[in-house]
Amino acid sequence: MKYILIPTDFSSNAWNAIQYALKLLQDEECTFYLLNTYTPAISSSRFIAASLEGGHLANSAHSASKMGLKNVLSAIARQYPNDKHTLKTISSFSLLVDEIVEIVADHGIDLVLVGTKGASGLEEVFMGSNTVRIIKAVKNCPVLAIPQNYEFIKPSEISFATDFNRFYTISELKPVIDLAVSFGAAVRIVHVQHKIKALTELQRFNLGMLRKYLGEVAHYVHTVSECNSVSETLELFAQELDIHLLAMLHYPHSYMERLTRAPVVKRVAFHTRIPLLVIPELGMGTSNKKNSKALSFSD
Repeated sequence: MKYILIPTDFSSNAWNAIQYALKLLQDEECTFYLLNTYTPAISSSRFIAASLEGGHLANSAHSASKMGLKNVLSAIARQYPNDKHTLKTISSFSLLVDEIVEIVADHGIDLVLVGTKGASGLEEVFMGSNTVRIIKAVKNCPVLAIPQNYEFIKPSEISFATDFNRFYTISELKPVIDLAVSFGAAVRIVHVQHKIKALTELQRFNLGMLRKYLGEVAHYVHTVSECNSVSETLELFAQELDIHLLAMLHYPHSYMERLTRAPVVKRVAFHTRIPLLVIPELGMGTSNKKNSKALSFSD
């Protein structure tokens, strides 16, 4: 059984991410937690007015959240009935990222799947601010970001971006390997270099271990020159090889950190046109533990 957390704000973008998840995992035994968080606006006229209206605002927001989740469940039941899937909803008066982190830690979530908004100008941030905050905050499981309007394609070509400077554990590579095995996908290891040069002894060792972990999974190594930025280079690579999913690890000095810390002008150049799987540092074993902490779940 896999446990999947999908935050939703009831937008078309969020619904698209839900559809992607249901199609990607249609043959897997899964429990999906559909999360909606709400923080009612506080009246700015006077503190007294805010306190008088606070209860009404909270109740209205809670009702809207519960109704929205009910509508999502109905849509899933109509369009994607699947006996292998169990659906639960969480309506929470909380900040989105804080709630996601708590649920992941307390309920052994295997994957957080979130819809992303496309960049529409220099004032937009890379992938949408919520997505970046989620990626940075979630430490116990991968985050899969689904671009706006992306239509599901069986991921038969997966790209794994690395600089070979870090040793990867089997726990960290497992999400990529599992996807590759499930869909018979090829894994294309892509190494972006500012200037092409031979690998160091450490890099050769890490590449060898990476290949060992991949085992029978078809995989290829691509070394490419950086074009303006790592983000733009990865985008061009994905387009040229028709990549269906890009995976990378998020750790200090990783590609992912470089992307999320780059200047805004460079960040917006990285329009996430394919799903992006971001894997945190997981160590030698998985860190998720199931426990019995209760939340306000509903079926």
